[in-house]
Amino acid sequence: MNATPPRTGTPRRFDVAVQGAGVVGQTLALLLARDRLRVALVGSPRSTDTPDVRAYALNSASRELLRSVRAWPEADASDPRPSTITPVSDMQVWGDDGGELKFSASDQGSEALTWIVDVPALEQRLSDAVGFQGSIERMTDTPAAALTVVCEGKRSQTREQLGLAFDVRPYPHKAVAARLRCELPHGGVARQWFAHGEVMALLPLGGPQGNSVALVWSVAAEQADAWLQSDPSVLAQAVQARSANTLGTLHMESPAQAWPLELSRAQRWITRNAAGGVALAGDAAHAMHPLAGQGLNVGLADAAELARVLHAREYWRDLGDQKLLRRYERARAAEVGAMGWVTDGLFGLFAHDDSRVQALRNWGLNSFNRSGPVKRWLARQAMGQTA
Repeated sequence: MNATPPRTGTPRRFDVAVQGAGVVGQTLALLLARDRLRVALVGSPRSTDTPDVRAYALNSASRELLRSVRAWPEADASDPRPSTITPVSDMQVWGDDGGELKFSASDQGSEALTWIVDVPALEQRLSDAVGFQGSIERMTDTPAAALTVVCEGKRSQTREQLGLAFDVRPYPHKAVAARLRCELPHGGVARQWFAHGEVMALLPLGGPQGNSVALVWSVAAEQADAWLQSDPSVLAQAVQARSANTLGTLHMESPAQAWPLELSRAQRWITRNAAGGVALAGDAAHAMHPLAGQGLNVGLADAAELARVLHAREYWRDLGDQKLLRRYERARAAEVGAMGWVTDGLFGLFAHDDSRVQALRNWGLNSFNRSGPVKRWLARQAMGQTA
C-alpha cells in the first residue's frame, strides 16, 4: 500500500480524486492510472473485522475489465484451499407454480454464464494492484483535483452535500445473506426461486465441484429480522425447504447478515465544486434489487465508461469539463435506467398474489424457456456480451 508522504509548501494537485475505496473506486483508480493520470484514492479498504458473506456474480465484461488492471483473482490449482472463483455453467430459475427457466453456458458457446467471486478475495487483489501503482496515492482527506468521482455508496454524504438529488423507493424487503454447506455438490449451477413474493438465490462457491453456496434471499423485513435473531439452524432449514432439498441437508457456515433493499437513482450524475468537475459512479449513482445479480456489473460499467470518456477527450478539454462529463452521464443513465426498470418490474410481477397473475407469470417463464433466439439474446446481455 502506498503511504502518503509528508508535504510542505503548496499541496500537490491531483488530476482525479476518487472518493471511496471499494471495488468500483479502486477499479476506476487503476483504469485512470493507466493513462498516467495522478489519482488520489480517498478512503480505506473495508475492514475485515466482520466477515463479509456476500459473493458477487460478475459477467464476462466485468471479468475482462478486472483482468485488464490485473485485479481478477485467478484460480490457483496448486492452492489446497477452496477456490475464490466459481464459474457458473448453468442457471436454473423456478417460479411458484411450475414455471421453470434454464440457461446453459454451452448453449452460449461460453466457458461460463457468470463467475461467482468472493468479496474479500476481490478486494484484496484490487488493494494489491493499487499498492503497486505509483501514480495512485491513498489519502484520508479529499484533495483538490480537476475531477472528483464519488464512489462512496448509496448513502454518500458527499452527494448530499453537493445537492445532487437521489430518488429512493424502498422495497418492503431485506436481503438476507449467508454461507451454507451443502450435503450434495452444487455442480457449478446457480439456482433461483421466485415464490410467495420472495426471491431466493443459491450461488455456487468453492470451485466447480464445491459444496458451499452463497445465499441471497429477498424476504419481508420482519422475516429477515426474525431469522437474524433466531438460532442459525432455523434459517438453514428454511432455505432447505424452499429449495426442495435440491442440495440435500444444509448447514450454516457463517452468521447471516441483512440489509434493506431499494430502487434508487441520482437525478443528475455530474456537477461542479470549487476545485473542478464532479461525477457519481457505482452505488452513489444507483441501486437496484439484486434479483438479476447485476449490481456490481453495472457499477464496474460506470468505471469503464468514465475511464473511456476521459481517455478519448479532446486534448484541450479539462478533465472536469461539464460537456465532457455529460457524455458519461448520458451513456450510463440510459443503461442503468433500463436495468432498474427490468429488476423492478420482475420484483413487482412476482410479488403480486393474484392467482391470474401467478398463472400468467409461470406460463411466461415456460414460454420464454422455449423461445430460442430471444432467450439466447437475453443471456448474452446478462453476460455482458452485447455483440
